[in-house]
Amino acid sequence: MRAALRHRSFVLGAMLSLALLLAAGLSLVWTPHPPHAIDVPHRFQPPSAAHWLGTDSLGRDIATLLLVGAQNSILVGVVAVGMGLVLGVGLGLLASARRGGVEEFVMRLSDFTFAFPALLTAIMLTAVYGPGLFTSIVAIGIFNIPVFARLTRAAANAVWARDFILAARACGKGAVRITLEHVLPNIASVIIVQATIQFATAILAEAALSYLGLGTQPPQPSWGRMLNEAQTQMFQAPQLALYPGIAIALSVLGLNLLGDGLRDLLDPRLARQR
Repeated sequence: MRAALRHRSFVLGAMLSLALLLAAGLSLVWTPHPPHAIDVPHRFQPPSAAHWLGTDSLGRDIATLLLVGAQNSILVGVVAVGMGLVLGVGLGLLASARRGGVEEFVMRLSDFTFAFPALLTAIMLTAVYGPGLFTSIVAIGIFNIPVFARLTRAAANAVWARDFILAARACGKGAVRITLEHVLPNIASVIIVQATIQFATAILAEAALSYLGLGTQPPQPSWGRMLNEAQTQMFQAPQLALYPGIAIALSVLGLNLLGDGLRDLLDPRLARQR
């Protein structure tokens, strides 16, 4: 804990990430105004006591939209990264434990999935199921699977070559038991760091998909769609694009700094260098 508190990147990243979580949690119980309330006569209002960040082109409170929009970012990040963790780590461990044809199949399947980025996958899913939050989650989650699979397989292969794995085999332990008791605990830190980085990527991808109209649909607030709606008022009210842009940038920056700090704190080689 003392080392974590001395690590500036970790502390700053943790503070920004905590602010994102608090914003999403606060919006579940309280917002300055109803998120779907439209007040056209009071549109483009400047910041005031009634509207902390002003209002948009429909008279909606911008601070409320930002708070509620954080919910979608957290939801997409948790579910999409969780999908990648469960399936990707499982496939990576399987490939490393079985090797041979199984490893080759998993890696080629990962290469094939990489050929379809989240945006292209979202477009294909939209054509079949229509745009929406579910489409964003599935598209980003599918993209995360090969990321975790390749990382897990590479890290696990390094562990399988260690002497203590040979000792575990000599004791009669099978591949499944060795994977769960020795391999997975030794690569957990690498997976945790990658998860924080992919969380930031998921937030950015969700904003991009919503900006293009493939993600969260009206009337549900979304940072990406706020940017899309603000582009037609750039000269009349440029702050409408500034607020969600800052929210996205700070969230992604915080998670990246948090991942960088966790890497430094959890990697024993870096700890010895310090």
